[in-house]
Amino acid sequence: MFSNQVPASRYSAESWAKNSRFISTIGPAFSVSDAREFIAEICDLYRDATHNVPAYVIGSGPSTTAHASDDGEPSGTAGKPALSVLMGSGLGDTVLVITRYYGGTKLGTGGLVKAYSHAAREAVLGVPKARKIKVHQASITCPYAMYERYLRLLRLHNALNIQEFFTDQVRIEFSLPIMAADALQSAVKELSNGQLTAKILTKDLIALQPVATAEDKSNNA
Repeated sequence: MFSNQVPASRYSAESWAKNSRFISTIGPAFSVSDAREFIAEICDLYRDATHNVPAYVIGSGPSTTAHASDDGEPSGTAGKPALSVLMGSGLGDTVLVITRYYGGTKLGTGGLVKAYSHAAREAVLGVPKARKIKVHQASITCPYAMYERYLRLLRLHNALNIQEFFTDQVRIEFSLPIMAADALQSAVKELSNGQLTAKILTKDLIALQPVATAEDKSNNA
């Protein structure tokens, strides 16, 4: 569904089944260690819950590591359906914890599978998506009078994680998609009449580039 994408941020969704409350918390995880830390945090946050069912998919394609647990629910009724939803979503580097507060009415085996599958789908559909891309961490230092023009230039070249530092001049730090590096350097030199360049601080990092939704595209039309 969302091939080669990852969660852009943490997201939670809530659903109900026969008075049982389900809270699905999903987020990015780029290693098994990241996933375990996320799971431990959610389990601590909802330590009074009846169950905290974890599932994660790290990597994508042939280098995928997947794991799930039923956390006390009947075998195969919770972790497995949640993991199946993750595996079918196309998302990689994803961790999910489905928290259940028992509402007093048993759901039965089929009901549990349905409830956990639904809770997982709600999280997968709602979480903002991003793509992992290779970037350079870079900076530009410019006079205040040129600040807005350089900021527009960076946005035009899809710079990410833009941060601004104001002293006697303005230093702008950002993540620059590697594919845009040469074009940006040329544009910076042209705008500054050859006086400035973007300084590369760190090469070949990984950053998340948000994926525009249909609603985003409609709003920007």
